[in-house]
Amino acid sequence: MEFDLEYNSERPHLIIPEYGRHVQKLIDNCVAIEDPEERNKMARAIVDVMGNLQPHLRDVPDFKHKLWDQLFIMSDFKLDAESPYGKPLREELAAKPESLAYPKYDSKYRFYGNNIQTMIDVALTWEEGEAREALYFAIANHMKKCYLNWNKDTVDDAIIYKHLLELSKGRIDLEDKNESLTEVKELMKKRKPTGKVKILKKKQ
Repeated sequence: MEFDLEYNSERPHLIIPEYGRHVQKLIDNCVAIEDPEERNKMARAIVDVMGNLQPHLRDVPDFKHKLWDQLFIMSDFKLDAESPYGKPLREELAAKPESLAYPKYDSKYRFYGNNIQTMIDVALTWEEGEAREALYFAIANHMKKCYLNWNKDTVDDAIIYKHLLELSKGRIDLEDKNESLTEVKELMKKRKPTGKVKILKKKQ
């Protein structure tokens, strides 16, 4: 019996590792969609997936704008989609957005941040499918990075999967998916900005 195994070292570089390979694959697939209407529909769905990882920031000014900018960044600016804010130029944006601060809360796993339970609860309401699975893995990658920020060493994916299973009350089980989370060195490395960070306001 032969297995076609895909190792992290053989996979393409992740532009924003926090979102994980599943979200990156969704974006790559979106870029390849020929029908403009379907491509725009998929782009909006991906932005929703990304937004559900930051539920506490939904009311922050320019939040949606930043998500759309991240979407174009992760597509290497190849995505042709109708953003409400216009398509940014590569020169206008840095490759890595500023890290978001998460308040502490009283929990066994407080190092995952204040809103991890909200993220999980929202993900569980999504319809079964590729987008929901991508959101599950994006949450797991977010948890892995939070864990590493708390304990800057290493962590086995199995520990993250176990904690996610517990926090979701047994409803999100990724251990049988035969998928690896983003590698530690890729999650934690700091990339040099490709240009000056600048968010352009849409002219009135």
